[in-house]
Amino acid sequence: MHLHRLAKIQLAVFSVIALVAMSLMALQFMKLPARFFGVGQYTVTVQLPKAAGLYASGNVTYRGVEVGRVQSVDLNDTGVTAVLSLRSDIDIPSDLVAEVHSQSAIGEQYVLLLPRDGTAPPLRDGDVIALADTSVPPDINTILGQVVTGLQAIPKDDLKTTINESYTAVGGLGPELTRIVHNSIDLSIEARENLDPLIALIEQSQPVFDSQTNTSDAIQAWASNLATVTSELRTHDEDIAGVLDNGGPAFGEARQLIERLQPTLPILLANLVSVGEVALTYQANIEQVLVLLPQVTAEAGATFVANRDTEQDYRGEYLSFNLNINLPPPCTTGFLPASQRRAPTFEDHPERPPGDLYCRTPQDSMFNVRGAKNTPCVTRPGKRAPTVKLCESDEQYVPLNDGNNWKGDPNATLSGQDIPQLPPGAPAEAPVAPPIGVAPYDPATGTYIGPDGRQYRQADLAQPAPAEQTWQTMLLPPR
Repeated sequence: MHLHRLAKIQLAVFSVIALVAMSLMALQFMKLPARFFGVGQYTVTVQLPKAAGLYASGNVTYRGVEVGRVQSVDLNDTGVTAVLSLRSDIDIPSDLVAEVHSQSAIGEQYVLLLPRDGTAPPLRDGDVIALADTSVPPDINTILGQVVTGLQAIPKDDLKTTINESYTAVGGLGPELTRIVHNSIDLSIEARENLDPLIALIEQSQPVFDSQTNTSDAIQAWASNLATVTSELRTHDEDIAGVLDNGGPAFGEARQLIERLQPTLPILLANLVSVGEVALTYQANIEQVLVLLPQVTAEAGATFVANRDTEQDYRGEYLSFNLNINLPPPCTTGFLPASQRRAPTFEDHPERPPGDLYCRTPQDSMFNVRGAKNTPCVTRPGKRAPTVKLCESDEQYVPLNDGNNWKGDPNATLSGQDIPQLPPGAPAEAPVAPPIGVAPYDPATGTYIGPDGRQYRQADLAQPAPAEQTWQTMLLPPR
């Protein structure tokens, strides 16, 4: 039979296409080289307690990806041996667990390889996964029997009530449930795309769970305390409701108060900062005052004991006005010289002389023991000095006059300390006080001539004086 040239070309093209299609089917889909010659494959043996529905040509997956097929399933002395044919281009860690799972409720079992350690050496041809590292799903008949038993244990009336209540709970929530399902699908897709980090998170979550287990007592105590708090809140529900009802107006009043205080409150707080800094600096002194205050109060209260249950009980506190004037005498060392001191009769208020004015006798002398020279230094425990500058420096207090002289010119000795002087322009000597008026009187009659030239008579100056003389009569004007 003679064929046309075009027919010959068409037959040749068809033959080439058929040959390519058959080659692709044999290599890609049927995988004949791997099936008959083991090209690109290696075998691993899995020890199982039972077949559990596993069959030859079943899928083998690793982290959700198909990596091989079940080559055969055979019996052995202790259970079942399944030979897996795995792809050699994928490295699977040898430290793993082989689990048999069902693809659906009706069967279609497959082998799932779960690695324990991703850094373990990969599986090799001829490796064996021991029985201790495998698991199979429970028998479906047993599960169904337990489900039936559980369903039979549920009261029908209660089940009907549950269904009705469930309908009441989720009725009309179709859009929300749809949104939940869609979000769950999106979450599953994201989890699939981040499978390795998710697996690492699951594998590394054991320390977190262990910490929860180890702190179970503390968690139970916290739950118990929380239950106590909630029960107290339930008991005082009316009080809490009152607080909530009245809280708004109270906060409004507080806001108005703050607004009224706004012009002055910042200034007050700023001043309190300075007070706080001073209190922080003198913290030790404040603590000492607070420590001694109870004892001082007790001693002050003891002054009422002396007159108790006596004729002088109405007087209350017992006081003694034994002033011991000039014992010891006043200290003038360290103050202005006698030539520059003002008369006590002056009533003006001159400027304070420059320099430090305080008693500059030795610190252990008897003069002015509570003066500035014995002030304790706050920042230098054990040191006493009259000024802050001297407290903060490494210098020690040096007295004037080299002794216990309680009076005299402070320039009598050179000690390196500043000597107080009158301000510039002030008179070197104090003005003389006006003379005291003196008038002679007649002792016999008590008469005398006053500064105005007139004659006066003081009866209690006459001799003899009246019989009744009291201190009140001394204050009466002359007659």
